[in-house]
Amino acid sequence: MRVLITGAAGFIGSHLCERFLKEGFQVIGMDNFITGSPDNIAHLFGHPKFKFIHYNVINYIYLEGPVDLVLHFACPASPIDYLSHPIHTMKVDSLGTLNTLGLAKLKRARYVFASTSEVYGDPTIHPQPETYWGYVNPVGPRSVYDESKRFSEAMCMAYHREHSIDVRIARIFNTYGPRMRINDGRVIPNFITQALKGEPLTVYGDGKQTRSFCYIDDLVEGIFRLSTEDGLSGEIINLGNPQEVSIIDVAKLILELTGSSSKIVFRSLPADDPKRRCPDIKKAKELLSWEPKVSLKDGLKITINWFKQMLRKGEREGEL
Repeated sequence: MRVLITGAAGFIGSHLCERFLKEGFQVIGMDNFITGSPDNIAHLFGHPKFKFIHYNVINYIYLEGPVDLVLHFACPASPIDYLSHPIHTMKVDSLGTLNTLGLAKLKRARYVFASTSEVYGDPTIHPQPETYWGYVNPVGPRSVYDESKRFSEAMCMAYHREHSIDVRIARIFNTYGPRMRINDGRVIPNFITQALKGEPLTVYGDGKQTRSFCYIDDLVEGIFRLSTEDGLSGEIINLGNPQEVSIIDVAKLILELTGSSSKIVFRSLPADDPKRRCPDIKKAKELLSWEPKVSLKDGLKITINWFKQMLRKGEREGEL
């Protein structure tokens, strides 16, 4: 089996490359390193079943030979990234989706699209089921990400209906773990980095807004099952941890686990920031027999250790 993974050098993409190689797949990784890092996949170079192509998916894609599975995971995913690259973000989830779907059509490959909980916007239903249409500001600053993902979902389903492509859509909720960037801009990397550096933890709003946090190994397991199990053509499935936790409680837990004496400071809430976000995963349980196994506390311990290593590495390189 031969799989193409776009965004292969990213946080989630690099873990997916590892998993599919472990399962015996031939993996073609594709990335242009706008937000991904070669360091995330350096250990895979030289693997007999891994091939990397430095390429921008907004351009036409053609690959020699068979392709059995396409995973389109290329896209800036953190607010700091998609707000810095707004037009590129929209191109990746319009032209990039078109090009990868076109390849899937040509090769008669199964297709998995990395969507996001952001398609639900600032939801009015809790937890959010896949049947919920969302409450999204189509012209706000976050719309470059939210609406491009919604557009990609529509395009996926159009190819499914018109060309009978076996399409599956993963709506991914907040995920964390090793290989997140120190300057990622998302809440867990921010808090861990600030705590380890002895800086104040920056909480936006009053901290009572909630999120759910899924450890990377759990998410990869869900994506692998969604990608490889038969009979799921046209399905849209939430993948995330159903445990809802407030941002202020996450900050306190990270302070506890790091042993940091940092204080918590409060800043104004960004525009269109959702007040609550939590997945309904009944469908994932029923169709994939999947649910997260790693607790937030256990996952954070592993992630904190990884960030300690990265900060030490950064300090050493800064001294050279």
